[in-house]
Amino acid sequence: MKLASLKHGRDGKLVVVSDDLTRMAEAGEIAATLQSALDNWAELAPKLESLQQRLNRGEIEGEAFDQALCHSPLPRAYHWADGSAYVNHVELVRKARGAEMPESFWTDPLMYQGGSDTFLAPREPVRMPQSEGFGIDFEAEIAVITDDVPMGVSPEDALKHIKLVMLVNDVSLRGLIPNELAKGFGFYQSKPSSAFSPVCVTPEQLGSHWQAGKLHLPLVSELNGEKFGEPNAGVDMTFHFGQLIAHAAKTRPLGAGAIIGSGTVSNKLDGGPGKPVKEGGVGYSCIAEIRMIETIESGKPSTSFMQFGDRIAIEMLDENGESIFGRIEQTITQC
Repeated sequence: MKLASLKHGRDGKLVVVSDDLTRMAEAGEIAATLQSALDNWAELAPKLESLQQRLNRGEIEGEAFDQALCHSPLPRAYHWADGSAYVNHVELVRKARGAEMPESFWTDPLMYQGGSDTFLAPREPVRMPQSEGFGIDFEAEIAVITDDVPMGVSPEDALKHIKLVMLVNDVSLRGLIPNELAKGFGFYQSKPSSAFSPVCVTPEQLGSHWQAGKLHLPLVSELNGEKFGEPNAGVDMTFHFGQLIAHAAKTRPLGAGAIIGSGTVSNKLDGGPGKPVKEGGVGYSCIAEIRMIETIESGKPSTSFMQFGDRIAIEMLDENGESIFGRIEQTITQC
């Protein structure tokens, strides 16, 4: 099943979307918003599934689906926590600044809780007061949405609480991160509003590509119209989504509609750091990673962070080259 939220009020208007992303049907008679559907998922999901199947079969005409009219599937959420499941990315960050990585990073995931009250729409600009010194970066990731998760859930049982999957651009301000971390109290100003894909899908919709809490397909990023990365999200993922959810729920329950992110998707290459797409590698899911590799190899980075006017697009295609979640397209603009 595929769902989306059209821009409408604070929490959007829920629609079901055809598998090929060409048609949609309003779901208001079942649930006005995605959050209300998640609050009563066991009862309402079968009804939404039936509506979507009728749309797929042409039994209802619906309307043309326009991704530009979408907000993020949850325009705001009660909980948004982002992990760092691809330890290759973390290892490169620390290596670039000459720091050893604690062994515990391979067994205990990193996670921060981000702001969830002002998510961006997938085609909405990323507005910043300035670009110089901020180090504006994108981060292409996978995210899941849960139903109610009990405190102390096991990683295996946590997988059963994943109801929807989507993509995310977790915008980061790299120039602000060092000072914030130096205070010993984590991210805040360096993590502005994130944007999610126009469409979220049930794990069952992903078929064999969804295995044991990992999504085994390339995640494509295009920076200013050129492919920047296409790492496989199911490869080199140290912690699957069940482990990430269990980590988040270790000392507190998670309410329905909680969003858990994977962190920047990152692949190794022959046991070492990756290579740019133009050099035969799978590239990167953020600018910081190529800057780390440039620093490791030549002593300093040569790739710039994003400036006003730069464009980022994030998408995932199936084996037939068709978009699964729709496409995030954002431009960096000055507010």
